[in-house]
Formats: sequence, structure tokens, C-alpha cells
Amino acid sequence: FADYGCMLEILDMERLPDGRSYVETVGGSRFRVLRRGQRDGYHTADIEYLEDIKDWYQRVGSRSREHINRQHGSMPDKEADIQAPANGPAWCWWLLSVLQLDPAYQTTFLSLTSLKDRLGHLRLVLEYFSQS
Repeated sequence: FADYGCMLEILDMERLPDGRSYVETVGGSRFRVLRRGQRDGYHTADIEYLEDIKDWYQRVGSRSREHINRQHGSMPDKEADIQAPANGPAWCWWLLSVLQLDPAYQTTFLSLTSLKDRLGHLRLVLEYFSQS
């Protein structure tokens, strides 16, 4: 089985006359498999739960955060529908200004008319910064 997974929370269950069931679930806590095994014919695993590392904006010191807020304003709230605004989500443009990219590369972002393309480019930039 997979190296990563998530615990499922059962929301609803309906037993069928033939012994099968309809089970409605939602994903919960994520985990990584440390060791696999088998007991009484069932697969077992030792796991560790995963949690996100605190966001870089939360990790930066309060002086750095104050500087970012003074220079670029506070981080915009997440929109309920990221495709609703005509220019895409405000947080995307805010993040681009905070990252202080080369103006030529910023122009590339301005020219993209697809949110998917902008987020793809943004992903590449963030991957580059995370490796530095």
C-alpha cells in the first residue's frame, strides 16, 4: 500500500441487504507509514501523523512581519472562490510583490491570463526559493 495516507472519518453508513455497505467518509489527519506488517490476515502499519510546518509568514520574526506589512500591506484574506475576481486572488499578487522578483519575470505574471498558469509559475518560484 501507499507510503502516505489519511485517516477517514465516517460521516454516514448504510447497510445493504446483500451485506455490502455504502460508506460516506471525509479525509482527516494525514500520516506517513513507518513500518508495514500483517496480523490475523489484515494489513497493519506503524505510522506517524503529519502536520504542516508553520507558514513562512508566521515563522518570520515580528520585526520582519511588521516590515512586510508596512512595505506591502497585510496578507489579503483568502477568497471563497479564487476565480471570482477578474484578476485572480489578491493574495497571489501580494505574494508576488513580497517575493521581490526580477521586474521582467513579474511582467511574465502580468501577461498570463490563466490563473492555473500563474499558480504554476508561482509554484516554480516557491520551489526555487525553498531550495535556496
